[in-house]
Amino acid sequence: MSRVYDNWEKLVGAVLKRQLLRDLALCESFNSSTTSDFSLDSSFQDVVVSDMEFDSENFLKEFYIPSYMLNPQAKVECLPDIPECPVLVFINSRSGGQLGGDLLITYRTVLNKDQVFDLGEEPSDSVLRRVFLNLEMLKNNGDEFVPKLEEKLKIVVAGGDGTAGWLLGVLSDLKLSRPPPVATVPLGTENNVPFAFGWGKRNPGTDRKSVMLFLERVRKAKTMSLDSWHILMRMRAPKGGSNCNPIAPLELPHSLHAFRRVSSTDDLDVESYHTFRGGFWNYFSMGMDAQVSYAFHSERKLHLEKINRKLINQSTYAKLGGTRGWFSPSLVHPSSSQLCKVKMMKNHGDWHYLDIPPNIRSIVCLNLPSFSGGLNPWGTPNNNSRRSYDLTPTYVDDGLIEVIGFKDAWHGLVLLARKGHGTRLAQAHRIQFEFSKGAADHTYMAIDGEPWRQPLPSDDENVVVEISHFGQVKMLATYDCVSKSMFDPSYNDETNSDHEEDESVGEEWRKFGAADSFKIPDISQLS
Repeated sequence: MSRVYDNWEKLVGAVLKRQLLRDLALCESFNSSTTSDFSLDSSFQDVVVSDMEFDSENFLKEFYIPSYMLNPQAKVECLPDIPECPVLVFINSRSGGQLGGDLLITYRTVLNKDQVFDLGEEPSDSVLRRVFLNLEMLKNNGDEFVPKLEEKLKIVVAGGDGTAGWLLGVLSDLKLSRPPPVATVPLGTENNVPFAFGWGKRNPGTDRKSVMLFLERVRKAKTMSLDSWHILMRMRAPKGGSNCNPIAPLELPHSLHAFRRVSSTDDLDVESYHTFRGGFWNYFSMGMDAQVSYAFHSERKLHLEKINRKLINQSTYAKLGGTRGWFSPSLVHPSSSQLCKVKMMKNHGDWHYLDIPPNIRSIVCLNLPSFSGGLNPWGTPNNNSRRSYDLTPTYVDDGLIEVIGFKDAWHGLVLLARKGHGTRLAQAHRIQFEFSKGAADHTYMAIDGEPWRQPLPSDDENVVVEISHFGQVKMLATYDCVSKSMFDPSYNDETNSDHEEDESVGEEWRKFGAADSFKIPDISQLS
């Protein structure tokens, strides 16, 4: 058995090293089709930055927001004109090791320090409430510059996918009349959201030159709509649990928030049942990926100084996958169809059960063409798949989420090959997983890189996880990013996006809960 383990470990290591070398080569030989990294041709970069530095004061004025618009106690300033690209900057100072803190210092040096916020000092919902309340007061007092600034306002958030998701959830919950589009700086471990929109997957430079170059790219970026996905989990409290958030001993991710109990119209409106709600913009997964991710996060907490580079991260993932039996899962892990029943809705009101093949042991619900560090497990369906199975390419604004299955860890390695993809199960506007007593006493789940161990019923009760489309947010993207819109003429498809929202749902469906109940026990956990 040890010889088999050594063989697959060597194979995985070789594949990962080849992939890393390929990424480095693509980064160094930048061309117009490369969207994954923040590197530019050195001569072009020098010219751009030298032009900025030649007149850096005027350049930075295009991003400047005066303090009086952010703080009601500040003195009113007379502005000659509205900046072209005013930005609010949110930085998770504990992301990326020391990089978050360094980036915070640089942004506060080049911009007005009052428009740059450390998420470790003040949560984004508090900041945004205060800022937009002040802007509204200024408008009511006749400030003619505020409406113009709101039209051009943009947000930059630096952190991992968890940090970006938190801010997007807050923006959605605040119901702003004109929510600003968001650019994401890759400062986490996988950085799937920044990669999908062209901002790279490597941690950025923190010096003045790099920050100015990033701001220039933000100024030139296009705006894209991104589907938001609401997740609702209903379960009986584990033994020893209470009404706390989360229910002890269950350690739920930061993106799930307790919501009293279920609605009065629901069959589960009984004592001891609890409802959690949240949102995600990249993926929800259960099974293999989530378990390995859970083990990886636990390992990283114990050995943070050792697991802090991309190749080491990927090698650790591979080793954990092997030691937990995912290279021969039929011997130790139940199939997804044994764990739960899956219902889906593609068109409004049309629920039906999804047939999960018995060899599928991991399911991913994916919103972006970026997963596990920039891979696309959905791929691009060929014409036969489109006609026979009613499948389309991945669009980030079509109101559909891609549902993908994996058989084992070998199946996951297929993604490293060109045109590799998982098992395409469905595209859905709404999907429900119902877990009953059966093949296991627990499983693993993850939302946008935040994994947890989920207890399953031991009696006649059940655990229900339901995912549904919930509007859209505005993202800033480079013009050559991998994310595609169904409304882009270059990628037009006959996908029907006329999905009606169900107006009869209870209150628990009407928000993500991010702006109401998000707490930060340790912001460093939001990678």
